[in-house]
Amino acid sequence: MPHLVILYTGNLDLPAAQGGSDMKALCRKLADTMLAARDEQGKQVFPTGGTRVLAFPAAHYAVADDGSAGRSAGGDGNYAFVYLNLRMAKGRSAAVHEAVGKAVEATTKAHFAEHLATRHIGITLQIDEGHEVFDAKNSSLHPLFQPKA
Repeated sequence: MPHLVILYTGNLDLPAAQGGSDMKALCRKLADTMLAARDEQGKQVFPTGGTRVLAFPAAHYAVADDGSAGRSAGGDGNYAFVYLNLRMAKGRSAAVHEAVGKAVEATTKAHFAEHLATRHIGITLQIDEGHEVFDAKNSSLHPLFQPKA
């Protein structure tokens, strides 16, 4: 943990010239943003080996009115949507939640700045923290990032 899962309309997988976006680059930028997050004591908020950002395109989707309003307003009606859900374990302060949320939002908005200015796109970010009823972790990643004695 933490896991940032991104679901997005498949039309964003098009080349940039056709309104698409480099989602792999967004994943890397968001992972770097999360790894840079610090708490009130200056400690890294998220463990390097546990930070994951995954993006999944929706092959099938319906957004709003399917473009009717966009076309009547002079646009192409080609709506896009991005949903980001950051799930983290309990124990972080409200200030850390807000700072992480603002940083992830800023990175996402910067990545999609041209889209926000030139096409119809919706972006939602939610952060969840909660009590796990079952939590199993198996990883050989964490030892890579532990200080050597």
